[in-house]
Amino acid sequence: MSSKLFQSGVVGSLPRPNVLLDLLPENPGDESSQIARTKKMDKLVNYAIAIQEFAGLDLISDGEWRRHAYTHIIADIATGFTPDNRMKPHRWGITITEKMEVMNEGLIAKEAEFLIKSTDRKSKVCVPSPYLLGERLWEKELSNKAYPTRESFIQDLIPILNKELLLLKDTGVNVIQIDDPHLCVLVDPKVRSKFKNPEYEMDLAADNINSIIDGVSGVTLALHLCRRNWGRSGWGAEGSYNPIIEVMNKINVNQYVLEFSIPTAGDFEILKKLPEDSLIGLGCVGCRFEHIDTPEEIVERVEKAIKYIEPERISLNPDCGFSPGKIPYAPLDEAYQKLKNEVKASHILREKYE
Repeated sequence: MSSKLFQSGVVGSLPRPNVLLDLLPENPGDESSQIARTKKMDKLVNYAIAIQEFAGLDLISDGEWRRHAYTHIIADIATGFTPDNRMKPHRWGITITEKMEVMNEGLIAKEAEFLIKSTDRKSKVCVPSPYLLGERLWEKELSNKAYPTRESFIQDLIPILNKELLLLKDTGVNVIQIDDPHLCVLVDPKVRSKFKNPEYEMDLAADNINSIIDGVSGVTLALHLCRRNWGRSGWGAEGSYNPIIEVMNKINVNQYVLEFSIPTAGDFEILKKLPEDSLIGLGCVGCRFEHIDTPEEIVERVEKAIKYIEPERISLNPDCGFSPGKIPYAPLDEAYQKLKNEVKASHILREKYE
């Protein structure tokens, strides 16, 4: 991906400022996808890009500012989703209620094209996994007329997402990242206990990620795994990566983007169990709480990882996106300062290890 040691970057999202929230419609869908392509939105996305450039990052995203949430891009690509903000049962803003019909093929590639032409830095674009979308957006009561099972919904997602990825890789984007925190929360025994067959869930996640990345070459394929970002409330699962490490090895990606700045993530020694030729996007910057990690704190975390894997495999990033959903979890200025310190840590490490 890069000959530069300790490349600095983001996971995906930045906090969305109020001016952006004023522009986004209430729900994702056709209106949202149209607004996402306006000149007004382009101006705001250029601001997101500039923030990362001014912080000094080597690898940047568009902040995911064209999206209501990282999962909701699917409702801008295809029809069939209904707004659903119920708390009991807890829903995720939209639910699939009708058969999907693609209306904006290549929408993610269009996001990438703007990002690439707007910066001289390396670029990353994120795509939610089909397993994650199946878990979040299928609900038996409302979805079963269109999709009798969660798996049938996932199967219809696979060709849609695979086509998006094939178009995306042709844009020249440097990194395509698949986000699947739901696979990651299976590290927690309490979460696993909710499923009759947790191993089936893990294999389902892995198989479907491999299906959507089939044929995607010439680009770094990354897998982001985190325990959910609940902002100031913390995270949504407890436990090290060990319970899912075997299935992680089954997924055909080049890079694992992981979180390690929170205590529940476990010991860095787990990195030894990943393929020796894999790259590691090391989560070494806290993204949830008000504390701003100093460059020295970040360096200390990275050096714990260096005890187990070569420096050449490591790049730096926060634990997760700063704002996975429409409502920001933290001020934008806070995220900017955290990214600046990440860059400072990257420079310290280069001077020490080059």
